Amino acid sequence: MISIFSHLKGLFTKTKDKSSDVDAEALRVLFRARYHNFKRLLSANAKALFIMSDIEKALRGNDVFGMTFIKAKCTEVLVNVYSIIKNLDELAPNKYTALYDVFSDVKKQLDILIEIKSTVKTDRAVIGLSETTLEFSDHVGSKMANLGEIKSKTNLLVPDGFVITSYAYNKFFAHNGLESEIGRQLQVVEEDSVDAMYAASSRIQQLIINAVMPEDIEREIMRAYNDIGKEGLKVCLRSSALAEDSMRTSFAGQYSTKLNITKDNIIDSYKEVVASKYNVTAITYRLHKGILDEEVAMCVGCMEIIDARSGGVLYTANPMDSQDDSIIIDSAWGLPKSVVDGTVETDEFIVSRTAPFEIVKQRIGLKDNKLVCNDGEGIRRIKISEEEGYRSSLTDDEVVKLAALAIELETLYGLPLDVEWAFRLDGSLYVLQCRPLKRNHRRLNRPDVAPDILLAELKIAEGGIGASPGAAFGEVFVIRKNADMLMFPPGAVLVTRQALPQVATLMSKAAAIITEQGSAVGHLANVAREFRVPAIFALPAAMEIFKNGDSITVDADGLKIYRGKIDSIIESGLRDDEIGFMKDSPVYDILKNVASYIVPLTLLNPDDVSFIAKNCKSLHDITRFCHENSVKELFNFGKDHFFSERSSKRLKCGAAMNWWFINLDDGFKEDVKGKYVHIENLVSVPFLALWEGFNAISWQGPPPVDGKGFMSILHEAATNTNLDPAMMSNYADKNYILVSRHFCSLSSRLGFHLANVEALVGERQGENYASFFFKGGAADYTRRVRRAMFLASILEEFGFTTQVREDALSARVDKEDEDYMVRQLKILGYLLMHSRQLDMIMTNNRSVASYKEKLTGDIQKIISPINSGMNSGFIKR
Repeated sequence: MISIFSHLKGLFTKTKDKSSDVDAEALRVLFRARYHNFKRLLSANAKALFIMSDIEKALRGNDVFGMTFIKAKCTEVLVNVYSIIKNLDELAPNKYTALYDVFSDVKKQLDILIEIKSTVKTDRAVIGLSETTLEFSDHVGSKMANLGEIKSKTNLLVPDGFVITSYAYNKFFAHNGLESEIGRQLQVVEEDSVDAMYAASSRIQQLIINAVMPEDIEREIMRAYNDIGKEGLKVCLRSSALAEDSMRTSFAGQYSTKLNITKDNIIDSYKEVVASKYNVTAITYRLHKGILDEEVAMCVGCMEIIDARSGGVLYTANPMDSQDDSIIIDSAWGLPKSVVDGTVETDEFIVSRTAPFEIVKQRIGLKDNKLVCNDGEGIRRIKISEEEGYRSSLTDDEVVKLAALAIELETLYGLPLDVEWAFRLDGSLYVLQCRPLKRNHRRLNRPDVAPDILLAELKIAEGGIGASPGAAFGEVFVIRKNADMLMFPPGAVLVTRQALPQVATLMSKAAAIITEQGSAVGHLANVAREFRVPAIFALPAAMEIFKNGDSITVDADGLKIYRGKIDSIIESGLRDDEIGFMKDSPVYDILKNVASYIVPLTLLNPDDVSFIAKNCKSLHDITRFCHENSVKELFNFGKDHFFSERSSKRLKCGAAMNWWFINLDDGFKEDVKGKYVHIENLVSVPFLALWEGFNAISWQGPPPVDGKGFMSILHEAATNTNLDPAMMSNYADKNYILVSRHFCSLSSRLGFHLANVEALVGERQGENYASFFFKGGAADYTRRVRRAMFLASILEEFGFTTQVREDALSARVDKEDEDYMVRQLKILGYLLMHSRQLDMIMTNNRSVASYKEKLTGDIQKIISPINSGMNSGFIKR
């Protein structure tokens, strides 16, 4: 902030004797110091409010954040609130020291909340799959616990094997000192730099792969392998991280699976699976889902490999529609990996839920390749003939057998399931994986869409498979190679050939996804549904149809893509169950608890006897308390020190008004001896510009409030009893202004709204600036935010730089000549008067448009050359 003291020409109080001169000068020096503290307090207060707005925005659950964000915001807000307290203490020494104790108590609570402690839950390095049930989830992860449950409680076939537990994982990390180094590397992951994320991921994975396995853990693993009792047994190693395969967090396709591994390579393969916890896709997924890295111990299942004749995935219900309980089966030749990876076209069967399980619908895809086990180790993809490719990979009897398996498993678990399966050459059916199926609730009352005759002209493509429901608009961005992913812009429609799991890295950025291959049962489809990103897979020639920059609307429900933005389709694609995807995640819960000590405002009425430091319950309370009392202290300076020169003066413009001034220097034309200052005596250039805008056009009162706007205010009052208009005192409604000839700092509280304007306007263009801060309102959160955005749009139209965070608006203009700055301050003055109570009509689009037209029209009249100076007779330059 530019110091105003270089603009002070001197102080005018003169006394008759030398000692009085000395006393007066000492008070002037003291006042300067107090005002310096006040400016620093205001600056810290604005920063703290913006940080609180950041936290409120994160609590909406629609933006990605992790522990780095939470810790950073806690640190920032604590630093600024401490600065506020310290400057108030300087402004009024030893008067508000109780605030330090309140601050210390809040800080202790925040420190406890953001401290993460790892816990080890078992001392067994290896547990046999036949011993495992759902009760072992904390030791072996949900994926292996589910398989163990099936193996122990049904007659269904599950491969033999064992699980390397969370205990083994933690001991492996501790033995190599990996946790602290990985924590250090992950500090860069939550930044926007994709390059930094890839670099950190690579370094971490190499650390793990090169680490040494503790000898006792290695012995236990090899003993468990030998206990399976099959000579030359080849195995697969599958991730089973804690939190994987849960209802809200499937981690579908995020971690590595090692297939067809010999005994000699089990340990190295284990380390590769563990290292995959830190691939970019997995890191991004955890960040998007708000999952703490410290809570994701990587357990690993080691099971006999099933050399499949055909394999795939079944859903025990339709994930796209909660009203459809049909069984969905997708199948392909060879190992099921090609189905879940989306790298092959599949056969799809829709089956009824009741015996004899009728095949209601089937689609046989052209399967041009399959994955098979090598004779030695590993797997390979081989081409298959067109004849085989067009042949169904399942017989009707096998489809029925899978449907019966689906019902048996759903009965066991009591909820819809996602099941990976495989048929051996001998016809035996194995369950390879089983997890809860997340379903999207169909919207029952869908808005009308545009007439078909209009849509037909805009339709670009039709067909494919609905992989994730909904509709969205964006510009096309085609992914042809991995490097293209680094340049993917937020809000674009992602178009690519295969529905590969690594595309999930971009899920939080993509408006929608279109692929040429893939199915609704693949990993990417699972993740798209988790993040509520509309997706159409298996759309022929998508890479040829769509070009970078094309503006399209994707209707995943109707399997159609249109040119341009069609609001009716986008609205029809919204789901009733749509909530912020970060909600209910562990990180979100931590932020919610942290915010309870930062954001709530309960201390509102400055004249109430309860408005004291010890009653501050949050950092927001502290900022409110300090702001109110700092204004009082500065304005009481003259009275407390019997120093008339710096006593506040009440404005008189006809009648006395609730505008109170302190003259920092030459803001008054003449010294004021009494308690009133007349408008004709004010010569502060920036204030008189504000005053002109304030009075240019009479305010006609609040806008007519619709029923929803009125109910919004009632709801806000009901949920926050502190928002009681009866509590707002005369003091709270006053406007406090510090002025010199070229400087003005205005603090205004009109009803529930807080506004600050600060401006320096003079001949030195490079030092000129005007800043505006606005926050609050009596309506609900949505209306307050929309009003902030509404005001920002108007200010931007007239040359201000703006920033909106939740319901807080900041605007600034600087380094312009004096005439331009005066014009901009007139605009701010006008908006200070005419933006009151607009929050109540902010969901009525017609009213919003009408008021924007009125406000911009009024501003044009105020700043037009013809009207220049129509009320500015008091501005002296």
